[in-house]
Amino acid sequence: MLGMLLKEVAVVDDVLHRHAPAIGRDFTAYRNHVYRVLNICVEMSDAHAESVDKIAIAAVFHDLGIWTDRTFDYLGPSVRLAHEYLVEAGKAGWSPEVSAMILDHHKVTPHRGAPGPLVEPFRRADWIDVTRGIRRFGVPRRTLAPIFAAWPSAGFHWRLVELTFERFRSHPLTPLPMVKL
Repeated sequence: MLGMLLKEVAVVDDVLHRHAPAIGRDFTAYRNHVYRVLNICVEMSDAHAESVDKIAIAAVFHDLGIWTDRTFDYLGPSVRLAHEYLVEAGKAGWSPEVSAMILDHHKVTPHRGAPGPLVEPFRRADWIDVTRGIRRFGVPRRTLAPIFAAWPSAGFHWRLVELTFERFRSHPLTPLPMVKL
Protein backbone atom coordinates (compact mmCIF):
# COMPACT_ATOMS: atom_id res chain seq x y z
CA MET A 1 0.00 0.00 0.00
CA LEU A 2 1.23 3.45 -0.88
CA GLY A 3 -0.87 5.39 1.63
CA MET A 4 -0.77 8.65 -0.34
CA LEU A 5 -2.57 9.72 -3.46
CA LEU A 6 -0.75 9.85 -6.77
CA LYS A 7 -1.96 13.15 -8.22
CA GLU A 8 0.51 13.81 -11.03
CA VAL A 9 2.01 10.96 -13.00
CA ALA A 10 4.00 12.04 -16.04
CA VAL A 11 3.06 9.10 -18.30
CA VAL A 12 -0.64 9.58 -17.54
CA ASP A 13 -0.64 13.30 -18.21
CA ASP A 14 1.62 13.03 -21.29
CA VAL A 15 -0.49 10.32 -22.94
CA LEU A 16 -3.75 12.06 -22.12
CA HIS A 17 -2.56 15.37 -23.54
CA ARG A 18 -1.26 13.62 -26.66
CA HIS A 19 -4.76 12.17 -27.21
CA ALA A 20 -6.77 15.16 -25.93
CA PRO A 21 -8.19 16.03 -29.38
CA ALA A 22 -9.63 12.51 -29.74
CA ILE A 23 -10.96 12.42 -26.15
CA GLY A 24 -12.56 15.83 -26.60
CA ARG A 25 -15.27 16.80 -24.11
CA ASP A 26 -14.68 13.58 -22.14
CA PHE A 27 -11.11 14.59 -21.22
CA THR A 28 -11.68 15.46 -17.55
CA ALA A 29 -14.06 12.55 -17.02
CA TYR A 30 -11.58 10.05 -18.48
CA ARG A 31 -8.57 11.61 -16.71
CA ASN A 32 -10.35 11.33 -13.38
CA HIS A 33 -11.29 7.70 -14.10
CA VAL A 34 -7.67 6.91 -14.95
CA TYR A 35 -6.41 8.45 -11.70
CA ARG A 36 -9.07 6.68 -9.65
CA VAL A 37 -8.20 3.29 -11.15
CA LEU A 38 -4.48 3.98 -10.78
CA ASN A 39 -4.77 4.92 -7.12
CA ILE A 40 -7.14 2.10 -6.23
CA CYS A 41 -4.90 -0.46 -7.93
CA VAL A 42 -1.79 0.89 -6.19
CA GLU A 43 -3.62 0.56 -2.86
CA MET A 44 -4.34 -3.09 -3.67
CA SER A 45 -0.82 -3.93 -4.91
CA ASP A 46 2.78 -3.74 -3.87
CA ALA A 47 3.94 -0.18 -4.31
CA HIS A 48 7.39 -0.54 -5.84
CA ALA A 49 8.20 1.87 -8.64
CA GLU A 50 8.04 -0.60 -11.54
CA SER A 51 4.57 -1.78 -10.50
CA VAL A 52 3.32 1.79 -10.23
CA ASP A 53 4.69 2.53 -13.71
CA LYS A 54 2.98 -0.55 -15.18
CA ILE A 55 -0.30 0.33 -13.46
CA ALA A 56 -0.10 3.92 -14.73
CA ILE A 57 0.51 2.77 -18.31
CA ALA A 58 -2.34 0.25 -18.21
CA ALA A 59 -4.64 2.82 -16.58
CA VAL A 60 -4.06 5.55 -19.13
CA PHE A 61 -4.51 3.21 -22.11
CA HIS A 62 -7.18 0.78 -20.83
CA ASP A 63 -10.23 2.59 -22.28
CA LEU A 64 -8.48 4.97 -24.68
CA GLY A 65 -9.56 3.04 -27.78
CA ILE A 66 -13.12 4.26 -27.16
CA TRP A 67 -12.03 7.70 -28.33
CA THR A 68 -9.05 7.04 -30.61
CA ASP A 69 -10.83 4.38 -32.65
CA ARG A 70 -14.38 5.62 -31.97
CA THR A 71 -15.60 2.21 -30.89
CA PHE A 72 -17.08 0.53 -27.84
CA ASP A 73 -15.23 -2.63 -28.92
CA TYR A 74 -12.07 -0.96 -27.70
CA LEU A 75 -9.91 -3.56 -25.98
CA GLY A 76 -7.87 -4.38 -29.10
CA PRO A 77 -7.26 -0.74 -30.02
CA SER A 78 -6.34 0.09 -26.41
CA VAL A 79 -3.84 -2.80 -26.27
CA ARG A 80 -2.35 -1.70 -29.60
CA LEU A 81 -1.84 1.85 -28.33
CA ALA A 82 -0.26 0.61 -25.08
CA HIS A 83 2.05 -1.77 -26.94
CA GLU A 84 3.17 0.98 -29.32
CA TYR A 85 3.89 3.23 -26.34
CA LEU A 86 5.86 0.52 -24.53
CA VAL A 87 7.97 -0.22 -27.60
CA GLU A 88 8.66 3.50 -28.08
CA ALA A 89 9.59 3.82 -24.36
CA GLY A 90 11.96 0.83 -24.51
CA LYS A 91 9.73 -1.25 -22.24
CA ALA A 92 8.37 -3.81 -24.71
CA GLY A 93 9.03 -6.54 -22.13
CA TRP A 94 6.14 -5.13 -20.08
CA SER A 95 3.71 -5.59 -22.95
CA PRO A 96 2.36 -9.05 -21.99
CA GLU A 97 1.38 -7.96 -18.46
CA VAL A 98 0.10 -4.50 -19.46
CA SER A 99 -1.86 -6.07 -22.35
CA ALA A 100 -3.43 -8.63 -19.98
CA MET A 101 -4.34 -5.84 -17.55
CA ILE A 102 -6.19 -4.06 -20.35
CA LEU A 103 -7.74 -7.16 -21.93
CA ASP A 104 -9.09 -8.50 -18.60
CA HIS A 105 -10.16 -5.29 -16.89
CA HIS A 106 -13.84 -6.00 -17.57
CA LYS A 107 -13.60 -9.71 -16.82
CA VAL A 108 -16.45 -10.72 -14.52
CA THR A 109 -14.59 -13.62 -12.90
CA PRO A 110 -11.12 -13.39 -11.34
CA HIS A 111 -8.05 -13.48 -13.55
CA ARG A 112 -6.01 -16.61 -12.99
CA GLY A 113 -2.45 -17.32 -13.98
CA ALA A 114 0.11 -15.49 -16.08
CA PRO A 115 1.35 -13.07 -17.20
CA GLY A 116 1.75 -11.06 -14.00
CA PRO A 117 0.62 -10.19 -10.50
CA LEU A 118 -0.97 -6.82 -11.41
CA VAL A 119 -3.71 -8.16 -13.70
CA GLU A 120 -6.18 -9.11 -10.95
CA PRO A 121 -5.73 -5.97 -8.79
CA PHE A 122 -6.17 -3.85 -11.94
CA ARG A 123 -9.36 -5.72 -12.84
CA ARG A 124 -10.70 -5.18 -9.33
CA ALA A 125 -9.71 -1.50 -9.30
CA ASP A 126 -11.63 -0.83 -12.50
CA TRP A 127 -14.70 -2.68 -11.20
CA ILE A 128 -14.54 -0.68 -7.97
CA ASP A 129 -14.48 2.56 -9.92
CA VAL A 130 -17.09 1.64 -12.52
CA THR A 131 -19.50 0.53 -9.78
CA ARG A 132 -18.62 3.61 -7.69
CA GLY A 133 -17.53 1.41 -4.83
CA ILE A 134 -20.54 -0.92 -4.77
CA ARG A 135 -18.09 -3.73 -5.53
CA ARG A 136 -15.15 -3.12 -3.18
CA PHE A 137 -13.35 -6.47 -3.00
CA GLY A 138 -12.63 -5.78 0.66
CA VAL A 139 -11.15 -2.33 0.12
CA PRO A 140 -12.42 -0.16 2.99
CA ARG A 141 -14.66 2.80 2.18
CA ARG A 142 -12.23 5.03 4.12
CA THR A 143 -9.55 4.12 1.55
CA LEU A 144 -11.82 4.86 -1.42
CA ALA A 145 -13.38 8.09 -0.11
CA PRO A 146 -10.32 10.34 -0.63
CA ILE A 147 -9.74 8.86 -4.09
CA PHE A 148 -13.33 9.48 -5.16
CA ALA A 149 -13.19 12.98 -3.64
CA ALA A 150 -9.94 13.91 -5.40
CA TRP A 151 -11.19 12.81 -8.81
CA PRO A 152 -14.98 13.15 -9.07
CA SER A 153 -16.90 11.38 -11.81
CA ALA A 154 -17.16 14.56 -13.92
CA GLY A 155 -19.75 12.78 -16.04
CA PHE A 156 -17.69 9.62 -16.63
CA HIS A 157 -20.30 7.20 -15.32
CA TRP A 158 -23.10 8.92 -17.24
CA ARG A 159 -20.93 8.80 -20.39
CA LEU A 160 -20.60 5.03 -19.93
CA VAL A 161 -24.39 4.79 -19.85
CA GLU A 162 -24.64 6.85 -23.05
CA LEU A 163 -22.03 4.76 -24.82
CA THR A 164 -23.74 1.55 -23.73
CA PHE A 165 -27.09 2.72 -25.14
CA GLU A 166 -25.44 3.82 -28.40
CA ARG A 167 -23.74 0.44 -28.73
CA PHE A 168 -26.96 -1.41 -27.90
CA ARG A 169 -28.82 0.45 -30.68
CA SER A 170 -26.18 -0.36 -33.28
CA HIS A 171 -25.17 -3.85 -32.05
CA PRO A 172 -28.08 -5.34 -30.08
CA LEU A 173 -26.56 -8.82 -30.07
CA THR A 174 -23.19 -7.65 -28.71
CA PRO A 175 -23.88 -4.55 -26.60
CA LEU A 176 -20.91 -5.03 -24.26
CA PRO A 177 -18.12 -6.61 -26.34
CA MET A 178 -15.48 -5.79 -23.73
CA VAL A 179 -17.06 -7.85 -20.93
CA LYS A 180 -15.67 -11.36 -20.48
CA LEU A 181 -16.56 -14.20 -18.17
